Amino acid sequence: MKHTIASALGLAILAGISLVTPAMAVISISWTSIGNAGNPADPATGYGSVDHTYNIGTYEVTNAQYVDFLNAKGSSNSAGIYNGTMGSYSNIIQSGSNGSYSYSVSSTYANMPVVAVTWFDAARFSNWLGNGQGSGSMETGAYTLNGSTSGFIAVNAAAGVYIPSENEWYKAAYYNKTSSTYSLYANGLNAITPGDANFAGSGALNVGYGKASSYGTFGQGGNAWEWNDSVNGSSRGLRGGAWDDASFSLTSSPHLNLDPSNEGYVIGFRVASSGLPVSNPIPEPTTAMLTILTASGLMIRRKR
Repeated sequence: MKHTIASALGLAILAGISLVTPAMAVISISWTSIGNAGNPADPATGYGSVDHTYNIGTYEVTNAQYVDFLNAKGSSNSAGIYNGTMGSYSNIIQSGSNGSYSYSVSSTYANMPVVAVTWFDAARFSNWLGNGQGSGSMETGAYTLNGSTSGFIAVNAAAGVYIPSENEWYKAAYYNKTSSTYSLYANGLNAITPGDANFAGSGALNVGYGKASSYGTFGQGGNAWEWNDSVNGSSRGLRGGAWDDASFSLTSSPHLNLDPSNEGYVIGFRVASSGLPVSNPIPEPTTAMLTILTASGLMIRRKR
């Protein structure tokens, strides 16, 4: 049984008008509480049954949040928590030399989901959050990594902040606690429009775009594929579809299984935490932060 996080995370506001720098070094996660423990699985897919209450990130982890992690733990880029694809698609810039690297992201990209993260990057970010940020370890906590960048690492029983299981992710996206039914899309409906989610487009949009799930999470359909903690042989699971996918990829049916060291340019993540409901210390994104970015800011050429 996972344990509740011991201490509250600090406050941070993602300003959509400034450069994110090492000075912005304390972040917090906006949580959505998922109750209704013991709900039935989706009869259409067999997923979604969860026997405990938990919290899941209301939004995908953003570039600004990941930059704060990099500035805390990436001075030598140990375990490869930064890679060049992040520079190309998340606009995260690495400066300096080995041992004194620093990281920044432009205001245009700050509140978009971080992409090109491996499962191991997501696990290290989770460890760091659960260990209080700052100088807290990224190698132990929810996952005992000890430098690992390949292979299978199981979540520890006492995990505080962790990568959601597939069932936890699925329930938050598709389950309606009022009707005890599942929707096809993560907007609480069986149909979707470009106003509901970011898909069939040319680039990422700010987190919080579109229509929320029945529980109140955003972006579980479109924007970026998200790691979950499912295991299929040597692969880890992803769900949700991305900005350049057709609407079918956003439904409850498809799920990918990829090598956990994959740095795909449309792969991001959100985190989960265990225990009782927690507050959402980050203010809801402002209208300006959620406005669709201009075409010049969004044009990202798709890889073939």
